[in-house]
Amino acid sequence: MKKKRVLSTVLLIVFIVVFLASGGYLFHYFWMAKQTENELSQLQQIRQEAFSDTEEETEVKSETGRSIQKGYRKLYKKNSDLIGWVTVKNTKIDYPVMQTKKDSEYYLHRNFEKKSDVNGLPFLDAKCDIDELKGNLMVYGHHMKSGLMFAHLEDFEKADFYKKHKTIEFDTLYEKRQYEVVAVFRSKVYKENEDVFKYYRYVGKLSKKQYETYVKNCKKLSIYKDGATPAYGEQLLTLVTCAYHTENGRFVVVARKKENV
Repeated sequence: MKKKRVLSTVLLIVFIVVFLASGGYLFHYFWMAKQTENELSQLQQIRQEAFSDTEEETEVKSETGRSIQKGYRKLYKKNSDLIGWVTVKNTKIDYPVMQTKKDSEYYLHRNFEKKSDVNGLPFLDAKCDIDELKGNLMVYGHHMKSGLMFAHLEDFEKADFYKKHKTIEFDTLYEKRQYEVVAVFRSKVYKENEDVFKYYRYVGKLSKKQYETYVKNCKKLSIYKDGATPAYGEQLLTLVTCAYHTENGRFVVVARKKENV
């Protein structure tokens, strides 16, 4: 009986320790999420106020010598890794998009201040050129349980949401852009020897054959069959996040650039 009481006590202590540790982790996780959300709200406010400001501002040019839109001048001065801004209206997806050519995943776990942050920031693949029309801009973002970053991409799986959000805004530093959603699907990161369509192999500038292969397969996988079929020369935007329907799962939304926005 004494041994049983000792064992019960030990198990109870272990349970309490695990419970407290789990609770501490969750508290820290959501506390960090709240901190990140507050920081993002400040960036969103800077952008909104800059676009709304009617006063003339001193022109700011990027490292390439091009004039930056006034909405992004202050943000660019804070961090020149800023390459654009992605928005899906009336959702939480309203974020700066970063790009670092030497380390594509630099912002996987960093914030706008380049400090460690498990939430990271959406980032454009290093192989992409925002001005390359014959190609595919691939932007990655975490799927956070808090709803931050690209967690709400999965909402495109709901027919009503899809119908109301067929336009994705993706500004560059230099111009406003809109993209029309043409495909929504689930996929995964496959093993090297698996002979299947691997969407993540079609990044940056594409040949006509590569472009058409990508579009054909994305349309084939798409949950919806009403989306337009892009033609070579219409720049593509692909948003990617993790999904948990399978090991190494991914959720993908593909859109084509609209003209004359």
